[in-house]
Amino acid sequence: MSTDGSGPAATSPDTSGPTASTPKTLGLDGREPDGLDNPLPGTVYLVGAGPGDPDLLTLKAHRLLSRCDALVYDSLVPRALLDLVPEGCECHFVGKRRGHHSVPQPTTNAVLVELAQRHRCIVRLKGGDPFLFGRGGEEAAHLVKQGVAVQVVPGVTAGIAAPAYAGIPVTHRRAGSSVTFVTGHEEIDKGRPGVDWRGLARSSDGLVIYMGLHNLPQICAELMAGGLAGSTPAAVVQQGTVTGQRQLITALADLAGRVEAEGFGSPAIVVIGAMVAERIPQCAPEPALVEMPIPF
Repeated sequence: MSTDGSGPAATSPDTSGPTASTPKTLGLDGREPDGLDNPLPGTVYLVGAGPGDPDLLTLKAHRLLSRCDALVYDSLVPRALLDLVPEGCECHFVGKRRGHHSVPQPTTNAVLVELAQRHRCIVRLKGGDPFLFGRGGEEAAHLVKQGVAVQVVPGVTAGIAAPAYAGIPVTHRRAGSSVTFVTGHEEIDKGRPGVDWRGLARSSDGLVIYMGLHNLPQICAELMAGGLAGSTPAAVVQQGTVTGQRQLITALADLAGRVEAEGFGSPAIVVIGAMVAERIPQCAPEPALVEMPIPF
């Protein structure tokens, strides 16, 4: 075949046909991840960001962040994850934290619906797991009611990861057969009775408490009034999995006083029960060199 112009022209491979399409990103099982390569118009993905360490982000969450058109995110998300979104992605911060100006939930709901009218792939990024004290269920129900396509992408919850990064297993055969995940942040507008701490003292072998520091003195008092021994092992893990992580291991009767005296603050996970005594500090991973929460 001549290349000097006197003979038949050299032909290049045809790149216009279907065989020349860009290789698709497949899941670990070899299948195309549902909705990722061709997201439905106006789909909102409720994505769990995990507890803070970016290495704990799921593969599906990573793929969605790397191609989303719009991002709506909370304060309990490391900035390293925000760097994953494409240039030109429309970003909205809707963080909520005690003592700071917070975006009301109805406003966040309205932002998601409005973005779904203009973009194909919208990521609603939440710390931990969207369906565990993350209001993901409320947002999913609102979006469905408004006719917006929505999918949940589970994430690693801080209630398991933060204790693990302190070497604490939240279940252990020597520590009982049950563990309860409960919020310590009581709001007057929930329209239902508060947490029955005395009942939990009698019914659960272990407790993992989210957002519990503000009400910790009352929580500890109620648990002991319900029959939980003051000598019960207890722990607090602040800034779990990221820079600034520190932990306190003590007895239930001393927990609230030591937390105040030693200046522990949010975000933090409280663990109460015999599983704290099964702590193996040698297995605890090093916290990631990232900072959170995002400042208001």
